[in-house]
Amino acid sequence: MKKQLVVTTLVVSSLTLIGCSQDEKPISESVSKANPASVYCADQGGKVVMKQEEKGTVGYCHLSNGKVVEEWILYRENNK
Repeated sequence: MKKQLVVTTLVVSSLTLIGCSQDEKPISESVSKANPASVYCADQGGKVVMKQEEKGTVGYCHLSNGKVVEEWILYRENNK
């Protein structure tokens, strides 16, 4: 009788611990900020088009007047 009680207690304890274990990895929220040059382009009525160049990816702002300017140049010229 005592042996059965010990076995039952161990089984229940094991099941309780298994049920409480965390197999899932916690979800980490990544926070990203918008590119200020891209936001500025859009605020001016433009559309950013990304282009792969030798030095890396570059964003160009295609403005409504037909002018195409590298987005960071446009941003820096108007946000000093």
